Amino acid sequence: MSKLPLAGAVWIASDIHLGPDTPNTARAFHAFLDKACAQADALILCGDIFDAWIGDDFALASPPEWLVHTLDKLVHVSSTTTLWLGRGNRDFLIGHALARRVGAQLLPDKVYLVTEYGNVLLSHGDEYCTADAGYQRFRRIVRNPVVQKTFLALGLKLRRDIADWARQRSMTANRYKSARIMDVEPQAIEQAFLDYDVDTMVHGHTHRPATHRHIVGGRPRQRIVLPDWDYDHSQPARAGWLTIDRNGPVLHQQT
Repeated sequence: MSKLPLAGAVWIASDIHLGPDTPNTARAFHAFLDKACAQADALILCGDIFDAWIGDDFALASPPEWLVHTLDKLVHVSSTTTLWLGRGNRDFLIGHALARRVGAQLLPDKVYLVTEYGNVLLSHGDEYCTADAGYQRFRRIVRNPVVQKTFLALGLKLRRDIADWARQRSMTANRYKSARIMDVEPQAIEQAFLDYDVDTMVHGHTHRPATHRHIVGGRPRQRIVLPDWDYDHSQPARAGWLTIDRNGPVLHQQT
């Protein structure tokens, strides 16, 4: 397990889901980035920054207009603040080329954050949704390096068409899944607390922000779920992030 020492104020956000149809969410996120530049010592974006990612060459060769401003904003952040990018279930193809483009570093799927508050286990969170067997099969397939290499060798248009098809298929399937299946599985959470011996866990993915209290192995633990962002398709709009400093974690939610 990788350890990431972080001094000072650490800000964490997830599930912004930026794309060509999210101009209002992008504006809110850019304002958040400006705030992070002024107040955070480190900023971590732990997955699903983008609603889809078909390869770094998509961003480096000739990025669409909706993406250019966000890339420039991330460069501005990294000029003053340590920036880390994680990968989620929508943008798992983010690679080192994009990280270099914006002056960031890539996170592993799971990481210990060694903060002034203490150790925190951070991940995107989809790996804990073990009751959704179909999704977990899909996850294993698309995380396979051979599959990824094959996909990235395709032309941009074909990759975009495949990504659009997969997103539509996922949205249709999710309409028929129960809320329990789409949430994390309690046994998976308990096992992670035991396996990694931490008292604080942070993840996104489920779009159900909260601070959950657990007793695992006879010890009190806390699991903090990050908010998702949506200023374009949700009423009321929603967003949020987590701050961690020597006084502990604080979950911020905006509507």
